[in-house]
Amino acid sequence: MLFNSIIFLFFLVLFFSIWGFVKKRDFPRWITLCVFSFIFYAWWDWRFLFLIIFSGFIDYLAGLLMQSVPKKKKLWLVVSLVMNLGSLSIFKYSSFIASTFDALFSKMSIETHLYANIPEFALILPVGISFYTFQSMSYTIDIYRGRLLPTKNVFHFFAYLSMFPQLVAGPIIRAKDLLKQLAQDREVSLLAFWHGLKLISLGFFQKIVLADNIGVLVNNAFNSPESFVGGAFWWLATIGFALQIYFDFSGYSLIARGLAKWMGYHFKMNFNHPYLATSLKQFWQRWHISLSTWFRDYIYIPMGGSRKNLFLSHLFMWSTMLISGIWHGAAFTFIVWGGIHAFFLSFERIGKKYLRRIPSALMYGFTMFQVLIAWLFFRASSLAEAFNIIGNLFDFSQSNFYWMEFENSYYFIVIAVVFECLYLLTLKSSWIRRLYNCSLVQSVEVAMLIVACLFYRGPEQAFIYFQF
Repeated sequence: MLFNSIIFLFFLVLFFSIWGFVKKRDFPRWITLCVFSFIFYAWWDWRFLFLIIFSGFIDYLAGLLMQSVPKKKKLWLVVSLVMNLGSLSIFKYSSFIASTFDALFSKMSIETHLYANIPEFALILPVGISFYTFQSMSYTIDIYRGRLLPTKNVFHFFAYLSMFPQLVAGPIIRAKDLLKQLAQDREVSLLAFWHGLKLISLGFFQKIVLADNIGVLVNNAFNSPESFVGGAFWWLATIGFALQIYFDFSGYSLIARGLAKWMGYHFKMNFNHPYLATSLKQFWQRWHISLSTWFRDYIYIPMGGSRKNLFLSHLFMWSTMLISGIWHGAAFTFIVWGGIHAFFLSFERIGKKYLRRIPSALMYGFTMFQVLIAWLFFRASSLAEAFNIIGNLFDFSQSNFYWMEFENSYYFIVIAVVFECLYLLTLKSSWIRRLYNCSLVQSVEVAMLIVACLFYRGPEQAFIYFQF
C-alpha cells in the first residue's frame, strides 16, 4: 500500500477513527497496531506476511530465552541472526549469487544452471525486508548486550516490529526507543498534531511534487541511456537523480514521522539536508541517519571501530561501507557505490589536516562531485552503463539540449535546488529564522504545500527504497 495512493487515505481514516478508542489500554492498542500493520503489509503481497510473522516470532522467542536461559544467550543470538540473515540472503541475494557463479563457470566452459534452479518464490523480493530484518536484529542484539529487557507480550513486540508508518522503508527504529513509547498511553496535543501535519504535508510535497516530477527526466534518461549523449544533459540527469532519491526517501521518512506524531509517538530525524554537507563524513551524518547509525553501532564499532590502529580502522570502515552497498542491492553497481564512498572517506581521514585549509566552498564542490559520481553507479543497471555515462559527463562536444524534452522536470529541479537554498538561508539568517517560526508563516507554508500536492503532482511512482 503506497502512502501516495487513494486507498491509503481510506486506510488512515479507518485507523484513526478506531485509534482514539483503543489507544488508552495496552492490549487493545497493540492488537490494533498489529492488525492494521499486517493489513498494510499484506496489501502488497499477503503471502510474505507469513515471513515477517515467522521471523519476528523467532526473535521474540530468542529474546525471552536469552533472559530465562542466560548461559545460552549466544546460542539464541546466533539463531536470531541466522534466521534474519538467512531469509535476507534467500530472497535478496540468491539470484545474484547464482547468476554470478553461472557466469563465472561459463567462462570456464562449465554449465551450472544455478539460477534456473532457484525456486520461483525466492525470485520475489519481499517489500521492506531489509528494513524490518535490521530492526528485528537490533532487538535481539541489544538484549544480548544487556541494553534492553525483552518484552513478554507478543503483540507488544509485533506492534514495534511491524508498525505501519515505517514498516517498508524506515526509518529503522530501535527497540529501546519505541517499545517504551508503545507501553504508554500517549496523548496527542494540538501542537503535536500540528507538527505532524507539517511533516506529512512537507513529505508529500517532497515525494509527489518534487521527486515524481524530476523522476520523469531521470527515469527516461537511465531507462534508455543510449538515446542521450552530451555532458550538459547527463550532468542535469545525474543531479536530477540525486535530488529525486533524496526527496523521495526524505519524503517517505517525513510522512512516517508525521503519522507517528498523530499516533502519539516520536521517530528520530532520518535526513538532515545532506546536500549541504561539506565533507563525505558529514554527508553520512545527514543521509539516512537511522541506517548509517545502525551500521555504526552494530557493525563498525563491534569490529573495532577506530579503537585499533589506523590500518584496521580503515579496513573496518571499508568493510562497513561495502556491506552498506550490498544491503542496498544485490548487484556489483551497489558494491562499487559503497567502495567509492569508502575510498573518499579514507581520503578525508588521511588528509584531514590539509583539507581543513581548503575553503568550504571548494570542499562543498568536491564533496558533491564524489556523491554525484557514486549515485551514477547506484542508479545504473550495470557497471558498463555507469562508466559509459561517466564518459558522457565529460563529453561537451555534443550541443543538443535534451532536457527541453522534459521541460516540466527541468523546472522542478530548479525548484528543488531553491527549496534547499531557502533552508540554508534560515540557518544563516536569524531574522529569516524568526520569520519562519511565526505561526502565520507556517500556516501559509502548509497551505501552499497542500495546494502544490493537489495541482502539481507528478506521475504516480512507488517509493524508490521499496526495492531495498
